[in-house]
Amino acid sequence: MGGDTRNSRWTYARAGVDRGRVSEALKALLREVRYRPPPAHGRPVEVTGHYAGMVRIGRETIAITTDTVGTKVLLAAELHRWEGVGEDVVQVNVNDLAAVGARPSAFVDTILCSRPDPEVFRSIGRGIERGLRASGCALLGGETAVVPDILEEVDLGGTAIGFFPSKRSPVTGERIRWGDAVIGIPSHGFHANGYTLIRRLLEENRVDLSRPREGAAMPLGEELLQPGRIYTGVSEALAGLPEVHGFAHISGGGVRNLTRLNPRARFVLDGWPAPEGLFEWVQELGQIPGEELYQTFNTGIGFAVIARPVRLSALLRRLARAGAPDARVVGHVERGGGVELPHLDVRYEGYA
Repeated sequence: MGGDTRNSRWTYARAGVDRGRVSEALKALLREVRYRPPPAHGRPVEVTGHYAGMVRIGRETIAITTDTVGTKVLLAAELHRWEGVGEDVVQVNVNDLAAVGARPSAFVDTILCSRPDPEVFRSIGRGIERGLRASGCALLGGETAVVPDILEEVDLGGTAIGFFPSKRSPVTGERIRWGDAVIGIPSHGFHANGYTLIRRLLEENRVDLSRPREGAAMPLGEELLQPGRIYTGVSEALAGLPEVHGFAHISGGGVRNLTRLNPRARFVLDGWPAPEGLFEWVQELGQIPGEELYQTFNTGIGFAVIARPVRLSALLRRLARAGAPDARVVGHVERGGGVELPHLDVRYEGYA
């Protein structure tokens, strides 16, 4: 393990992903997109900055989201293991639909590659199949582009569409109130976020991916490629309940994702878990400051439910029946804004 990296503190920006620059670039793009279609084409539901875009067509509301697996595909290519990222490309999209209470209906994939390898595509397909089965979503098609002049490996993304059955309304977080409880459902590792930083640490420290880290039961490379957890069952079980006020998919941006729900709520995460296992190992490997860790990775909680505390026991029982017996209270809501981690004396003001 190289000494230089262990004596320096790593951040996502140092690894090449500057959140501030990303935010500035997106604002520049959106300032140029002013067109609004006529009402006959549907009416957009105004939930700026939320997990999924929504449009109302007649009496129906449709939710749409798109995402990629990011640089996790480079690790998959290095280890020649593609099933996990195949499942992840479904996961990253349907979890964003779950975060607005939409039921997944359809998915299309996008694969960019330097050359189409049938074995790689077959492995990706097996992973996509697992993700679709877990979320009850249909594959309608997709796009494969062979672009050797743009990239050398594979880029994997997709788009998912969901709807709101019966009289269910979108869960946007606008009903979040002071005193609400924050319930966390654990993650399965890093999901598909922060791998630019993770890969830099592995490279700088010359980590052997074929060996387990201390205390782990599987090789590190296999552990890092485990697909993320799918939370559509959690959303289905709770969406539409009057005591449920918001959902959050804890993806890129870590705990800052909660600020996307309601700018007038302060999320005090006094029960959010300390990093352990793989998260603790990566933090120590890069000497990552706590403030940076919690805004880059999920650190153990992949999905959050914000609800009135009056029927908390009943909600936890319902979550257990929906496949989340490990759900637990990780915080509460107070007046103000932002996200607070009292044990670190850290406060984040917004999502960027």
